Amino acid sequence: MGLFKRKKSRQEKVADSDIETSTAIINGNVDSNTDDSGDILSSLGDMPITEHLIELRRHLIKICVAVLVIFLALVRFSRELYDFLSDPLVAQLPANSTMIATDITSNFMAPIRLTVFVAAFFAMPYILYQIWSFVAPGLYKKEKKIAIPVLMSSIFLFYAGVAFSYFIVLKGVLKFFIMFAPQNVLPMTDIDSYLSFALKLFMVFGLTFEIPVVTLLLILTGVVSIQSLEDKRRYIIVGCFAVAAVVTPPDGVSMLMLAIPMWLLFELGLFLAKILIKEEHSPALGSDTGLNKE
Repeated sequence: MGLFKRKKSRQEKVADSDIETSTAIINGNVDSNTDDSGDILSSLGDMPITEHLIELRRHLIKICVAVLVIFLALVRFSRELYDFLSDPLVAQLPANSTMIATDITSNFMAPIRLTVFVAAFFAMPYILYQIWSFVAPGLYKKEKKIAIPVLMSSIFLFYAGVAFSYFIVLKGVLKFFIMFAPQNVLPMTDIDSYLSFALKLFMVFGLTFEIPVVTLLLILTGVVSIQSLEDKRRYIIVGCFAVAAVVTPPDGVSMLMLAIPMWLLFELGLFLAKILIKEEHSPALGSDTGLNKE
C-alpha cells in the first residue's frame, strides 16, 4: 500500500519543515535566533532532482491547460481578432490595395496563430503566478516581500508595452513604410508576413517595458550599484539606441520609438531603486540614533 501513497509536493515539504522548526523552537530544542530560511533552503537542497522536475512539470501542465482553455474560448473569434490586428494596416493602404494570402493555408493558420498569442497574452498573470509558485519556496522572506510587487509590476509593464506598440508605434511605422513606397508599386502585404511583423513588435516592446523591473532587481541584489549605473549613463543611452536599431524594423521611426522609452524606463528603475534604498536605510539610522542616546 505504501507504493500508492501520494508524494508530498515541494510546498508541502517546506511547510512541514516550517512546522518542525517552530515546534523545536517552542520546546527549546532549537535556538530561536536560527535562520529558518536556511532550514528551508537545506530541505529543498535535500530533495532529489527528479522531484524538482516533477514539480516543474506540474506547473507547466497547469500553464498549458490555462492557455488551451482560453484558446478554445477565443478560437471562434479568430477572424475578428485578425481584423482588429490588421485595422492599422488597412487604414494606411491605398484605396485599390488589400491584404493578400500567398499560401493556401494562410487564411486559416494566420488567425489561429494570432489566437494562440492572444490566449498566452491573457493567461500571462496565471503563467507568472505558476512561475512564482515554483520559485517561492526557495526564497528568503525578504526576497518574497520584494518579489510580489515586482511580479505585479512586471505584468502591468508587459501589457503597457504591448498596448504602446499597437496604438502608437504600429501606426507610425506602417505609415512611414507605405508613405515611402514608389509610385508604380501598389502595397499588398501578405497576412502571414504582417502577423509575424506585428507579433515581433509586440514582444519587443512588451519585454522592453520590463527594464525598470530588471534595473531595480540588479540594484537590490547587489549585482550593480546606483553610482556605477549613473557613471555609465551615457554608455547605457548609446546601448539603448544600438539595441533598438537591431531589434526594430529598418526605419528611424520605430528605432526612436523604442530607444527613447528604453532610456526613460531605465531612468524610472534607477529612481525607484534610490527611493527603496533610502527607505531601507532610514529606519536603521533612526534605531542607531536611539541606541546612541541611551
